[in-house]
Amino acid sequence: MEAMEISRSGLDVEWQRLQVIAANIANMNTTRTADGGAYVAQRLVSGPVEGFQALVQPNASQKGDAPDNGVMVYQIAASNSGTRQVYDPNHPHANDGGYITVPAISQAEEMSLMIKTQRSYEANLVALSAAQQMYSAALQVGRQS
Repeated sequence: MEAMEISRSGLDVEWQRLQVIAANIANMNTTRTADGGAYVAQRLVSGPVEGFQALVQPNASQKGDAPDNGVMVYQIAASNSGTRQVYDPNHPHANDGGYITVPAISQAEEMSLMIKTQRSYEANLVALSAAQQMYSAALQVGRQS
């Protein structure tokens, strides 16, 4: 069942990544947060549960416990995209010069990242389905013998 667990961890990570992207798009024009500043774009940082060295070591299977495989979320970090100034003198948060501070979020970049994330999510669904079919076929072979 390890293949299904790996795909499931990938599904969880990509779902959380989609939520972060949606929050970035929803807050593209947010000039003030609870802290008082402009919204800061977020990025989800993910990676393998086990380090690469632990996966390729010959003694990894002799630890007693099976190594944890799959991916996990390390953190949701602030993006380094910064902010930009937009001239809008009628906005209630405008400074003396008539400018407001909004996050420098590119809608095109967020949408392309969303498509990439969606495709990763779909690939994990296909892998999960293939693993289920293989386990089902193995059960059928076991019943016939």
